Amino acid sequence: MQSNDRGTEVGDRLASCVSDDVSDAALDDAVAHAHRRYAARRTRSRELADEARRWLPGGNTRSVLDFAPFPFRVAAVDGPYLVDVDGHRYLDLLGNYTAGLLGHRPAETERVLKEAAETGVSVGAMTSVETDAARLICERYASIEQVRITNSGTEANLMAISTMRHHTGRSKVIACRGAYHGGLLYFGDGGAGLLAPYDWVLADFNDTASVEDVFAAHGASIAGVIVEPMLGAAGCIPPEPGFLETVRRLCSANSSLLVFDEVMTSRLALGGAQELLDVVPDMTTLGKYVAGGFNFGAFGGNAEIMGAYDPSRGGALSHSGTFNNNPLTIAGVAATLGFTLTEELLARVNGLGDRLRRRLSEIFASVDVPLSVTGLGSMMNIHGTERTPRTVDDVAVGDDRWKALLFFHLLEAGFYIARRGFISLSADIAEAHVDAFADAVAAWAAEPTVVA
Repeated sequence: MQSNDRGTEVGDRLASCVSDDVSDAALDDAVAHAHRRYAARRTRSRELADEARRWLPGGNTRSVLDFAPFPFRVAAVDGPYLVDVDGHRYLDLLGNYTAGLLGHRPAETERVLKEAAETGVSVGAMTSVETDAARLICERYASIEQVRITNSGTEANLMAISTMRHHTGRSKVIACRGAYHGGLLYFGDGGAGLLAPYDWVLADFNDTASVEDVFAAHGASIAGVIVEPMLGAAGCIPPEPGFLETVRRLCSANSSLLVFDEVMTSRLALGGAQELLDVVPDMTTLGKYVAGGFNFGAFGGNAEIMGAYDPSRGGALSHSGTFNNNPLTIAGVAATLGFTLTEELLARVNGLGDRLRRRLSEIFASVDVPLSVTGLGSMMNIHGTERTPRTVDDVAVGDDRWKALLFFHLLEAGFYIARRGFISLSADIAEAHVDAFADAVAAWAAEPTVVA
């Protein structure tokens, strides 16, 4: 670093102090310097960000991708790497927030999609591939006997909740504080203004008593519970032993339905988190990676529940959507589940995630920087707190500035994760990549300067 840079002085102060001795002012100055250095090296991305703000509120149409001072713009992909418009190259450890499980350009998906495009991308009729895709989904997940396809995980969750209310004839739906089930189903800060107007009752993830209290108060009117087997966007918080089992028991005892949002967690095993954790819900929702990178969502359950969409069985519900059976999406599902997403692939990617999470835990335990990591398999989240979180409240008390400093250090070192600390490995990632990333984290944690 240059000796005349004031940010260097801040970095030197941080490197020479334990975390408890770093003042708020020093941390603020360090983050501000990281922003300045990042921006100075990405002039073209800044220009494009300014232009985007003219036409897109906030400069984007996907809020999660935004971060201060502005996000870089991708110009190309190169295997597991992203290349931005200013020529910087990053190992992609974000994996498009789990949607990129198969990598940037999965070969089998590309081949199948080219074949599908040759027969038409907008046909307005049924195709035989729909049956193949549905069969592959139902064969994988213990809770799904029949399935309906949507355009996103958000749609899938909205449809599952409405189906649950219709099936039970009840109104109230239990969700967990801080949970994210899609753009209209976010129960954290900033989500209330767009929250779908169901009759919500909130409980706390990993707090069996809170769920028991809700059922005790409202049991007769509870249609069911929607829950991620591991809270994803809320910080990759795994379930504690007995929590999901208690939710399952309470739903059964009260004739309520249990919906597992496996939009993210279905990647944890061939049969999803429900197989890994040995808890079977009444309905499951899917999304993200299942179409190989194309828009996709699905909701399914047993034949009795899903019969509501079958007129031949007296079903009265209609589920329409111009792109529900989009030929390219359906072909992507068939390719992903039929050829690409094998048990061996999932075991390798999740094993790499376990390896990385163990290494990060060891690093954070050995230094005096207030960071920790949580997660399962190939998904994890770094937190700005020394104490490993088990609830959304534990996550909330963390100091985001430490995560910011690490994030910008990693960008300079050539690694891309989510600004909030989220990591999602893809099939493109190898053991050497994981080890190199852990080494970069260790180097920074031992001497937490502003940037590399």
